[in-house]
Amino acid sequence: MQFQSLNIIDPILKAIKEEEYETPTPIQEQSIPIILKGNDLLGCAQTGTGKTAAFAIPILQLLSRNKTYDKKRKVRSLIVTPTRELAIQIGESFKAYGRHTGLRSTVIFGGVNQNKQTSSLQGGVDILVATPGRLLDLMNQGFISLCDVEIFVLDEADRMLDMGFIHDVKRMLQVLPKRRQSLFFSATMPPAIVKLASTILYKPSEVTVAPVSSTVDIIEQFVYYTDKGKKNALLVDILKDEKIKTALVFTRTKYGADKVARVISKQNIKADAIHGNKSQNARQRALTDFKDQTIRVLVATDIAARGIDIDDLSCVINYEIPNIAETYVHRIGRTGRAGAEGTAISFCDATEKEYLKDIEKLISKSITVVEDHAFPLMDHNPEPKPKQQQGKRNVGHARPKPAGSNKQKKWYGKPKKSR
Repeated sequence: MQFQSLNIIDPILKAIKEEEYETPTPIQEQSIPIILKGNDLLGCAQTGTGKTAAFAIPILQLLSRNKTYDKKRKVRSLIVTPTRELAIQIGESFKAYGRHTGLRSTVIFGGVNQNKQTSSLQGGVDILVATPGRLLDLMNQGFISLCDVEIFVLDEADRMLDMGFIHDVKRMLQVLPKRRQSLFFSATMPPAIVKLASTILYKPSEVTVAPVSSTVDIIEQFVYYTDKGKKNALLVDILKDEKIKTALVFTRTKYGADKVARVISKQNIKADAIHGNKSQNARQRALTDFKDQTIRVLVATDIAARGIDIDDLSCVINYEIPNIAETYVHRIGRTGRAGAEGTAISFCDATEKEYLKDIEKLISKSITVVEDHAFPLMDHNPEPKPKQQQGKRNVGHARPKPAGSNKQKKWYGKPKKSR
């Protein structure tokens, strides 16, 4: 199927062609016709599947039917997303696809001076992309009114809940017009997200491109059992392989991200960290350097990484196993995009074995264990960690390994299927 088959208007088709898009992705092919009919939509697709274009293209077309060109333009479409990086990325997409429509869009987010953003708003915009905090702040100051919103989009809803934005979302819903079209997109769809969607959407159509538990088949997944104190050395050893052109390394904490980036940099491996405590300029600079491959490794927390969209990312490394199984699916989905090959590597110490067990249960497959490496797990029974906020158990014991092995020719040793 070509984009022309979706009844997209010529100005947008022209822009799509200029962006060198030829065929829509599955989420786009299924979502665009639904949105163009004016229906509410509940969309679930893993990262890298083209969700932004799936809602940006039809929104631009719907708003183009009734354009206004005076300075009193009202906000007719609101897109709310959890992080500034993702907001910027969505804003760039709207500008690219809508360059020939005459529609105006702008992006607002916290962490920077508001003057440039308020000036843009006062000039009049049709489409507003926003993070929750800055949106509510400027609403309270009188710079933004949502009473004319025709299309509301809640993007990356699962991360929105993880970051504690549920109350902000509820405040927005109180001031949004009751008669509106609502679009709800999420990479995962746990019960809490389904419940939230039911309060926002009216008789929605549902589009699910991949099940919540799925991981992209083309991504090769490996786990290294190692002690917590050996993870830095193991990471440096793995990054010595020149086949890894770029690597996105995930840590649980902001402090951990900075620490790991420093360790890597001391080994003459160009690296930087990105997390919520860094300034907007520093985060954008690190992200740009990573995309341009000026730096080879980017160390990130889950929240900061939501705005990272890189087609040629060769490797994702879980320095620490996430305590939420769905987070693992989202993390590794950042590699292996657009049909490219990708590799996901996870470091697992003894206290993280229960997390790994949860992940394998969710994805319904065992992750290949790399046995032959220089930093094996020796302390199988450390002191249990406290329970995490999400309620996942944080203590585990070494389980017996099955007899036999499945040898494969792979980068870092001799893999063996776990369990």
